[in-house]
Amino acid sequence: MPSDPPGFELPLRLLIGFRMLIDDLHAELARRGHPGMRPMHGFVMQAIGVEGTTAVELGRRLGITKQAAGKTVATLERLGYVERACDPGDARRKIVRLTPHGLESLALSARIFDDLRERWARTLGRERMGAFEADLRALTAGEVFRLDVPGWFGD
Repeated sequence: MPSDPPGFELPLRLLIGFRMLIDDLHAELARRGHPGMRPMHGFVMQAIGVEGTTAVELGRRLGITKQAAGKTVATLERLGYVERACDPGDARRKIVRLTPHGLESLALSARIFDDLRERWARTLGRERMGAFEADLRALTAGEVFRLDVPGWFGD
């Protein structure tokens, strides 16, 4: 009978699965008109949210510096996914907001993730996929979407 795999293989397999999904997402986004999107951009746009935010708050949400957040915002602005505007409550502050193009890319990403999940369900079978997801939920109780992953990876 084969022995259990070494413990370090589990996080690596989880990371490989994550990477496969993200790589497939971005390949499909590129095919559908979003060739400039990168994995970090999704985290940033989620952290900006529908209400918008400041660069300082964005950095805090992502766990990165204000300067790193500003650099990514500049890239997203150049690509047409975000815009900067004066804060209506304080003209000295700039608010970063998603553009319609940015909102559309997030909606498209959600649909693509549904398609990718369906592909995995066809490979594993619906019952096994449901059990796999239930097991992951049991093992990863708590917040589903951690926006501070970019900063966590960088530390």
